[in-house]
Amino acid sequence: MSMDQVMFQSTFISRFYLRLMEVFAAMALLLAVVGIYGVMSYFVRERTHEIGVRVALGARPVDVLGLVARLGIKLTLSGVVAGAALALGLTRFIASILYEVKPTDPLTYVAVGTGLIAVALLACYIPARRATKVDPMVSLRYE
Repeated sequence: MSMDQVMFQSTFISRFYLRLMEVFAAMALLLAVVGIYGVMSYFVRERTHEIGVRVALGARPVDVLGLVARLGIKLTLSGVVAGAALALGLTRFIASILYEVKPTDPLTYVAVGTGLIAVALLACYIPARRATKVDPMVSLRYE
């Protein structure tokens, strides 16, 4: 066997677990984005009447955008904090497959948390933007 073949066989399991973790991480991120988008869309749809009243009383689009974004940020931050706490609790299970990274590396936790917050804010933007375009007359006639 060549040295390349020996290296390939010796690292096959590690690479397999790495690829599997990548797939699960991508699926988790996709589920998080779809979930946040769904919750925020539902929030905007259910509060269309209230948003219309706010706009009729003089709320600017920035105010409406802030209303929706604040809820999204609250949900996101609570999820990131809960996820970080669970990840810290489960570090001993993944410590054996990490290479030159401590399971409690603060830079990793900050980078992942920041990335998740950025993706969640993007998922909140579409429903928030839709909320700024609510026509007060249509929403007041809604009921």
